[in-house]
Amino acid sequence: MASKPTTAGIKLPMPIWDLPVRLFHWLLPILMITSYVSVKSDRMDIHVLSGYAVATLLIFRIVWGFIGSDTARFTFFLKSPLAALRHLAHFPRREPDTQVGHNEAGGWMVLGLLGLLVIQAATGLCANDDGETEGPLVKFVGKSLSDQLSKIHDINFKLVMIAVTLHILAVIAYAVVKRHDLVRPMVTGRKRLPAATPAPRMVHPILGLIVLAAAAAIMFVVVKIL
Repeated sequence: MASKPTTAGIKLPMPIWDLPVRLFHWLLPILMITSYVSVKSDRMDIHVLSGYAVATLLIFRIVWGFIGSDTARFTFFLKSPLAALRHLAHFPRREPDTQVGHNEAGGWMVLGLLGLLVIQAATGLCANDDGETEGPLVKFVGKSLSDQLSKIHDINFKLVMIAVTLHILAVIAYAVVKRHDLVRPMVTGRKRLPAATPAPRMVHPILGLIVLAAAAAIMFVVVKIL
């Protein structure tokens, strides 16, 4: 009797990252660089607009973390701290990449980055430069508190840069030590995984566009109406 064909060892391209997550991932660093360069070149008008764009993206990403595709959801990629430590303990092993979405340690890095960026955006909305530029919420918090939040805004940006650097180093480390390419899937949205791997549920990008429009509307209210 002929043996049944097996899919063991066969890898197939599988959708992993939806378009909204990928756009967020690549637009965010562009905006962060824009924010930094605009401050250094004394173009606060550009800095303010870039900050509003970052805040809009963050609102989108937080909402998308609850209603987006499986790999975008916090409940999907956030595991226990113990699981993250176990994952890091096995890091030196060169193993096939069968991870669907963020790994156990990467999930916590994502949460940390998002937390720092939320602090950055929130303090920016309340900050001032002792000149002509001030955030739209300064009138609610007062000058004294705004000055304190402005200092936090400056310090927190350094923490954001440290976290981003660690993120980049981690991606490089996975490529060098484990031979895992984490960049290509974030560009193409697809990853070659064992054929038996359950595919994550993907949400239509149109819903992402609706969420982004709602996030932009919230920022418009904060900036122009409040």
